[in-house]
Amino acid sequence: MVIAYHVVLGMYGFWLPNDPRGSGSNFVWSEQLRKYGPATKTDSPQSVAGRPHDSRLRMAAKNDLKYPPVRLNEEQIEILSQGFADAVRVLSLAIHACAIQAEHTHLVISRGDHTIETAVAELKKRGTLALTRSGKHPLMEHRVSGRIHTPWGRGFWKRYLNDREDVERSIRYTNNNLSDDQQAKQQFDFLQEYV
Repeated sequence: MVIAYHVVLGMYGFWLPNDPRGSGSNFVWSEQLRKYGPATKTDSPQSVAGRPHDSRLRMAAKNDLKYPPVRLNEEQIEILSQGFADAVRVLSLAIHACAIQAEHTHLVISRGDHTIETAVAELKKRGTLALTRSGKHPLMEHRVSGRIHTPWGRGFWKRYLNDREDVERSIRYTNNNLSDDQQAKQQFDFLQEYV
Protein backbone atom coordinates (compact mmCIF):
# COMPACT_ATOMS: atom_id res chain seq x y z
CA MET A 1 0.00 0.00 0.00
CA VAL A 2 1.27 3.48 -0.88
CA ILE A 3 2.09 5.48 2.26
CA ALA A 4 4.06 8.34 0.69
CA TYR A 5 5.51 9.68 -2.53
CA HIS A 6 8.90 10.89 -3.72
CA VAL A 7 8.22 13.53 -6.35
CA VAL A 8 10.48 15.60 -8.57
CA LEU A 9 9.18 18.86 -10.02
CA GLY A 10 11.23 20.17 -12.92
CA MET A 11 11.50 23.82 -13.80
CA TYR A 12 10.84 24.83 -17.42
CA GLY A 13 13.64 23.42 -19.60
CA PHE A 14 15.04 21.05 -16.96
CA TRP A 15 14.11 17.68 -18.49
CA LEU A 16 12.97 17.65 -22.09
CA PRO A 17 10.64 15.02 -23.63
CA ASN A 18 13.45 13.72 -25.85
CA ASP A 19 16.20 13.81 -23.26
CA PRO A 20 18.69 11.17 -24.40
CA ARG A 21 18.64 9.56 -20.93
CA GLY A 22 14.89 8.93 -21.14
CA SER A 23 11.77 10.82 -20.13
CA GLY A 24 8.17 10.31 -19.13
CA SER A 25 6.87 11.68 -22.43
CA ASN A 26 5.17 9.87 -25.27
CA PHE A 27 5.43 12.71 -27.78
CA VAL A 28 7.48 15.83 -28.49
CA TRP A 29 4.91 18.60 -28.90
CA SER A 30 7.37 21.43 -29.50
CA GLU A 31 8.25 21.86 -33.14
CA GLN A 32 11.62 23.37 -32.16
CA LEU A 33 12.55 20.22 -30.23
CA ARG A 34 11.46 17.57 -32.76
CA LYS A 35 14.71 17.88 -34.69
CA TYR A 36 16.49 16.45 -31.64
CA GLY A 37 14.65 13.17 -31.89
CA PRO A 38 11.44 11.50 -30.75
CA ALA A 39 10.20 11.24 -27.17
CA THR A 40 12.33 8.93 -25.05
CA LYS A 41 9.66 7.31 -22.89
CA THR A 42 11.03 5.23 -20.05
CA ASP A 43 9.09 3.35 -17.40
CA SER A 44 12.09 2.94 -15.11
CA PRO A 45 11.12 3.37 -11.45
CA GLN A 46 14.73 4.40 -10.77
CA SER A 47 16.34 7.70 -11.66
CA VAL A 48 17.85 7.80 -15.16
CA ALA A 49 19.80 11.01 -14.48
CA GLY A 50 23.13 9.18 -14.29
CA ARG A 51 22.81 7.39 -17.62
CA PRO A 52 25.55 8.23 -20.15
CA HIS A 53 24.33 10.54 -22.89
CA ASP A 54 25.35 13.18 -25.40
CA SER A 55 25.26 16.30 -23.22
CA ARG A 56 26.02 18.55 -26.21
CA LEU A 57 22.82 17.39 -27.93
CA ARG A 58 20.82 17.92 -24.72
CA MET A 59 22.22 21.46 -24.29
CA ALA A 60 21.56 22.29 -27.97
CA ALA A 61 17.92 21.29 -27.49
CA LYS A 62 17.67 23.51 -24.40
CA ASN A 63 19.07 26.42 -26.37
CA ASP A 64 16.27 25.98 -28.93
CA LEU A 65 13.45 26.28 -26.40
CA LYS A 66 10.94 29.06 -26.92
CA TYR A 67 11.90 30.60 -23.55
CA PRO A 68 15.15 30.42 -21.60
CA PRO A 69 15.42 27.42 -19.26
CA VAL A 70 14.57 28.41 -15.69
CA ARG A 71 17.38 28.48 -13.13
CA LEU A 72 16.27 29.78 -9.76
CA ASN A 73 18.60 31.94 -7.68
CA GLU A 74 18.70 31.82 -3.85
CA GLU A 75 16.12 34.59 -3.46
CA GLN A 76 13.71 32.85 -5.84
CA ILE A 77 14.21 29.55 -3.99
CA GLU A 78 13.25 31.24 -0.71
CA ILE A 79 10.16 32.80 -2.31
CA LEU A 80 9.16 29.47 -3.87
CA SER A 81 9.42 27.83 -0.44
CA GLN A 82 6.95 30.41 0.93
CA GLY A 83 4.51 29.39 -1.80
CA PHE A 84 5.03 25.74 -0.87
CA ALA A 85 4.26 26.63 2.77
CA ASP A 86 0.95 28.13 1.61
CA ALA A 87 0.11 24.90 -0.25
CA VAL A 88 0.94 22.86 2.85
CA ARG A 89 -1.48 24.98 4.91
CA VAL A 90 -4.26 24.87 2.29
CA LEU A 91 -4.16 21.09 1.78
CA SER A 92 -2.75 20.01 5.16
CA LEU A 93 0.14 18.25 3.42
CA ALA A 94 2.73 16.30 5.38
CA ILE A 95 6.05 16.99 3.65
CA HIS A 96 9.03 15.21 5.24
CA ALA A 97 11.84 16.36 2.95
CA CYS A 98 12.24 19.16 0.43
CA ALA A 99 15.28 20.12 -1.64
CA ILE A 100 14.66 23.12 -3.88
CA GLN A 101 17.45 23.40 -6.41
CA ALA A 102 18.00 25.80 -9.28
CA GLU A 103 16.39 23.53 -11.90
CA HIS A 104 14.29 21.03 -9.97
CA THR A 105 12.79 20.18 -6.58
CA HIS A 106 12.64 16.88 -4.69
CA LEU A 107 9.85 16.32 -2.15
CA VAL A 108 8.81 13.43 0.06
CA ILE A 109 5.10 13.73 0.81
CA SER A 110 2.95 11.42 2.93
CA ARG A 111 -0.24 10.11 1.41
CA GLY A 112 -3.11 12.29 2.60
CA ASP A 113 -6.65 13.32 1.82
CA HIS A 114 -5.75 14.53 -1.68
CA THR A 115 -4.24 12.75 -4.67
CA ILE A 116 -0.57 13.39 -5.32
CA GLU A 117 -1.62 15.10 -8.56
CA THR A 118 -3.75 17.57 -6.57
CA ALA A 119 -0.91 18.16 -4.10
CA VAL A 120 1.62 18.83 -6.87
CA ALA A 121 -0.78 21.13 -8.72
CA GLU A 122 -1.29 23.16 -5.53
CA LEU A 123 2.46 23.31 -4.81
CA LYS A 124 3.18 24.54 -8.33
CA LYS A 125 0.28 27.02 -8.27
CA ARG A 126 1.20 28.52 -4.89
CA GLY A 127 4.90 28.60 -5.74
CA THR A 128 4.21 30.40 -9.02
CA LEU A 129 1.87 32.85 -7.31
CA ALA A 130 4.53 33.70 -4.71
CA LEU A 131 7.15 34.30 -7.42
CA THR A 132 4.75 36.45 -9.46
CA ARG A 133 3.56 38.57 -6.53
CA SER A 134 7.15 39.22 -5.44
CA GLY A 135 8.11 40.39 -8.94
CA LYS A 136 10.80 37.67 -9.03
CA HIS A 137 9.14 35.24 -11.46
CA PRO A 138 12.04 33.95 -13.63
CA LEU A 139 10.04 34.34 -16.85
CA MET A 140 8.41 37.67 -15.96
CA GLU A 141 9.35 39.12 -19.35
CA HIS A 142 7.98 36.18 -21.34
CA ARG A 143 4.24 36.52 -21.70
CA VAL A 144 1.70 34.61 -23.75
CA SER A 145 -1.54 36.55 -24.36
CA GLY A 146 -0.60 38.84 -21.47
CA ARG A 147 0.09 35.98 -19.05
CA ILE A 148 3.52 35.07 -17.74
CA HIS A 149 4.73 31.69 -19.00
CA THR A 150 4.82 29.01 -16.32
CA PRO A 151 8.20 28.47 -14.63
CA TRP A 152 7.46 24.72 -14.41
CA GLY A 153 8.07 21.88 -16.79
CA ARG A 154 5.04 19.83 -17.76
CA GLY A 155 4.05 17.03 -15.39
CA PHE A 156 6.24 15.57 -12.67
CA TRP A 157 8.08 12.39 -11.76
CA LYS A 158 6.74 10.29 -8.89
CA ARG A 159 7.77 7.17 -7.07
CA TYR A 160 5.35 5.30 -4.83
CA LEU A 161 6.72 4.58 -1.37
CA ASN A 162 5.21 1.48 0.21
CA ASP A 163 6.97 1.04 3.54
CA ARG A 164 8.99 2.88 6.18
CA GLU A 165 12.31 1.86 4.61
CA ASP A 166 11.26 3.37 1.24
CA VAL A 167 10.23 6.63 2.92
CA GLU A 168 13.41 6.92 4.99
CA ARG A 169 15.58 6.15 1.95
CA SER A 170 13.80 8.84 -0.09
CA ILE A 171 14.18 11.37 2.72
CA ARG A 172 17.93 10.67 2.85
CA TYR A 173 18.19 10.88 -0.94
CA THR A 174 16.33 14.20 -0.99
CA ASN A 175 18.39 15.69 1.81
CA ASN A 176 21.62 14.51 0.16
CA ASN A 177 20.68 16.35 -3.05
CA LEU A 178 21.85 19.56 -1.40
CA SER A 179 25.41 20.61 -0.70
CA ASP A 180 26.32 21.23 2.95
CA ASP A 181 25.90 25.01 2.66
CA GLN A 182 22.52 24.63 0.89
CA GLN A 183 21.26 22.28 3.62
CA ALA A 184 21.98 24.92 6.25
CA LYS A 185 19.96 27.46 4.27
CA GLN A 186 17.02 25.18 3.47
CA GLN A 187 15.43 24.77 6.88
CA PHE A 188 11.76 24.98 5.91
CA ASP A 189 9.16 25.48 8.64
CA PHE A 190 6.58 23.47 6.71
CA LEU A 191 8.52 20.20 7.00
CA GLN A 192 7.20 17.52 9.37
CA GLU A 193 9.45 14.93 10.91
CA TYR A 194 8.67 11.42 9.68
CA VAL A 195 7.76 9.26 12.68
